[in-house]
Amino acid sequence: MMKVTPLHSVYADRAGTRLVDFSGWEMPIQFAGGILAEHNAVRRHAGLFDVSHMGELFVQGRDSEAFLDYLLTNRVAQVGPGRCLYTPMCRQNGSTVDDLLVYVLEPSRYLLVVNAANIEKDYQWILSVLESGRWEAEVNNASDEWALLALQGPDSRCILRSLTVSFDPCDLVYYHHKMDCRIDSIPVLISRTGYTGEDGFELYSRTADAPSLWKALEAASAVPCGLGARDLLRLEAALPLYGHELTDSISPLEAGLAPFVKLDKDEFIGKTVLQSQKTDGIPRRVFGLEMIDAGVAREGCEVYAACGGSSQAELPVGSITSGGKSPERGAFIALAILENSGLKIGDAVEVDIRGKRKKARIVKKPFYKRMR
Repeated sequence: MMKVTPLHSVYADRAGTRLVDFSGWEMPIQFAGGILAEHNAVRRHAGLFDVSHMGELFVQGRDSEAFLDYLLTNRVAQVGPGRCLYTPMCRQNGSTVDDLLVYVLEPSRYLLVVNAANIEKDYQWILSVLESGRWEAEVNNASDEWALLALQGPDSRCILRSLTVSFDPCDLVYYHHKMDCRIDSIPVLISRTGYTGEDGFELYSRTADAPSLWKALEAASAVPCGLGARDLLRLEAALPLYGHELTDSISPLEAGLAPFVKLDKDEFIGKTVLQSQKTDGIPRRVFGLEMIDAGVAREGCEVYAACGGSSQAELPVGSITSGGKSPERGAFIALAILENSGLKIGDAVEVDIRGKRKKARIVKKPFYKRMR
């Protein structure tokens, strides 16, 4: 039986809601308006997402800062309470266990927000690192106790401002959070974060309060959106999705996440291999593609260097990791992991779509960037 979030009962029986299996969770892929309308709502107004399938792991203890600085590639040390931090988490071979958000709640207490499909894997990995006894710290999986809603889009500030008491969300700096906020008397942790390429907020509440919180935001004109729109929005913003642009066999440097890998730290898991990749040359990179010929480049489609004339390259240089049609560009776009062998922006490539080579070009990422 599939798992459901605390918000499932709010929307599951609505006309036009389409539910799918997402990593063992029954989640809305779209609501009655459809994916395109939901995408446009986020880009032009404000969309509301149920992302309560994400996991919440709490790390605390005297050595929790030092432990997380070793566990994660980004720098946790000296990041004060109220901050949020995006970071990959690697194995010793440089491959990616997961990418996640770290919330600094207070000194020596942290919230790690991890991908739904990786909750148990991440929890067990963290426990295995703690088993050395080197750090006085502990981890607790509290995923069943929390709900997470994402309010995204240019009007998200006005909507949230109309509902918050004694706090103006517009004062919240990007990648910061505030605890103990109130929305219609509901205790909420609010962060200025998101996964759509738009301004927005993510709201954490206890599971019992989640339906009331959703209804309050929807009543304030936020448009319910499903995972289909969320995936299209993050693709336009060229944000990685674990299992696609990041995997157990793709390093964060290959995924283009060098700003979140602090190789100047004294020590962290995977540093030796990642340092070698940077020194010797990153073997693969995630590139952005825009199709010249019509066609949806789906995950797994092989990509070939364009030879020109009537000849065709025999061996692929990589494969598509994500693809779809971008409403903002009016074109089919894709992310692809390709050999880092001189390919550059503007180069032509070919994508094998159902046995036919379709022309595409390498373009600059992201495909969409909001006006600030």
